[in-house]
Amino acid sequence: MPQLSLYLDEKTLKLVQHAAKISHLSVSKWVADQLRSRLQNEWPDQYFELFGSITDPTFDRPGPMTHQDDVAREQL
Repeated sequence: MPQLSLYLDEKTLKLVQHAAKISHLSVSKWVADQLRSRLQNEWPDQYFELFGSITDPTFDRPGPMTHQDDVAREQL
């Protein structure tokens, strides 16, 4: 299995060790799980089924804005 070396400051190392301990995992396994979860390009189950599921009328797209809609800005 390939290996990876990490250089961490003491504070970060303590945080990683603590997170691994409360997860009941080795530091190596915890780091591998964290990397894997952040590198996955997956959407949650049924994510795309949510499209169009909100019927709240306040979610309508606003009309085009004009310069009159803008707020006054401080002159620099």
